[in-house]
Amino acid sequence: MRMLMPSHDVVRDDEISLRNRMVRIMQQVATQGLARSSDGNLSARLTSKRYLITPSGIYKPDLEADDLIVIDENGQVVAGRPGLQPTSEIALHLEVYQRRPEIGAVLHAHPPCATALTIVGIPFPMDFIPEAWLGLGEVVIAPYATPGTRELALSVREAIRHSNVVLLSHHGSLTIGRTLPETLMLLERVEHTARTYLLAQAVGQPQPLPAERLAELRRLREQTAAPEAAAGSSASSNL
Repeated sequence: MRMLMPSHDVVRDDEISLRNRMVRIMQQVATQGLARSSDGNLSARLTSKRYLITPSGIYKPDLEADDLIVIDENGQVVAGRPGLQPTSEIALHLEVYQRRPEIGAVLHAHPPCATALTIVGIPFPMDFIPEAWLGLGEVVIAPYATPGTRELALSVREAIRHSNVVLLSHHGSLTIGRTLPETLMLLERVEHTARTYLLAQAVGQPQPLPAERLAELRRLREQTAAPEAAAGSSASSNL
């Protein structure tokens, strides 16, 4: 690894592992076309008051472990390579950690099909495939806010209290989880659901699942949500 700033000159083995996992996640995001070029950003909790976050302006397929930056709870840089700055969406990430202390990772991406739904004003199609309710839970669409601003962070404040998946109108997605893989799995599922719905629209009129089947899916979701919530206290150690 290239030299870090003196304020963080001891890098623990668990931090090195976390950096490598974050790079792999962002490479998956780029490979799957869920963000392009230098777009998209990812963070993970290091301690209760420190986080690893991706830098601004780096082509995501070229991201390396030592490109990641350590910030504190106020968004101040604690350690990083000279010349690199944290993503401009830093306030968005910190808003999640402040409101949801059990959360261990935050992923912001630009999934094209899911974003397209927000552009044309179509509600997220929860009622058409079972994986939407079972794998995603509630998907909230936040109102448009300018990227990189405090307004964007405030636009998701209420949504993240009860949802781990938020679509940012005309912009992209925000997925949050106890672990890094959870954020990617939610992103993949939200894009798969949106793409499946749009494909169905292209060949006919999509038919939602019957009401009784949807009620059954909601019950199943509620049954699985309780154990997940109980496991939240160990979030930062299970990344």
